[in-house]
Amino acid sequence: MIRKLTEKDHQECMNLVSEKPAENLFIIGDIEAYGYEQAFQTLWGDFDEQQQLRAVLLNYRGNFIPYCPTTDFHYKGFAEVISKHEHVDILSGLEYLTSLILPHVTLKNDPTRRLYYAKCESIHGKPNNLYSNVQAAQPEDAAELVEFINSIEEFDTRLSVEEKKEALEQKVSRSYFIRMDEQIVSSVSTAAENSQSAMVVAVCTRKGFEQRGYASSCLYQLVHDLINENKSLCLFYDNPHAGKIYKNLGFEDIANWTMTKLIKE
Repeated sequence: MIRKLTEKDHQECMNLVSEKPAENLFIIGDIEAYGYEQAFQTLWGDFDEQQQLRAVLLNYRGNFIPYCPTTDFHYKGFAEVISKHEHVDILSGLEYLTSLILPHVTLKNDPTRRLYYAKCESIHGKPNNLYSNVQAAQPEDAAELVEFINSIEEFDTRLSVEEKKEALEQKVSRSYFIRMDEQIVSSVSTAAENSQSAMVVAVCTRKGFEQRGYASSCLYQLVHDLINENKSLCLFYDNPHAGKIYKNLGFEDIANWTMTKLIKE
């Protein structure tokens, strides 16, 4: 049986998704931030014959993310919820779940994008060149950080100073950076940080300063600090060669993550 979840279901819902905090980073973060009664966010639960919650489906502003620890859930029912919803944008999530739901969604869709999804729950080693001048960003560093990150050609999204400053102030994101010759030369950040997990994003180095261990040092400090706070880390990557920097610190591939743009006519 599928029904909308309310605050009364909170503990059962959190018990389910907290078994895998890295895999459920977005679901946990959005529940902690917005709860169950927002117009832009809805959660549905799939209950088994014993009325035990076995799967959840999050809709945050048209982005649908399912979770079930197994493939034993009413995926056709979740597909029907998505197909009938008035605001639909993306179906994303662990591939073993989305691959069951997507064929039954009665909407057109763009080609699916597939990414490697890795998590880290313990740190395994240190970079060969570990720099000691890694700094934790403060809100007053937002303008310089944004200017640097937006200068990276490989990144197709653009940050605003206001968004970065607010994220640092509210502690839903943190950044670490190295400054050389009075300029930031490398940085790494988190996103969607919650009480149990965080997403590693925007690992970058200024052109001309690559292959010196700057990014590895920033990443090491970030991983070290979050592991000490008993948080799981996760990240997406699509280049296996680039994934080596993460695996050297203890990240392990856990699944593929897919994102499919849905088109409601």
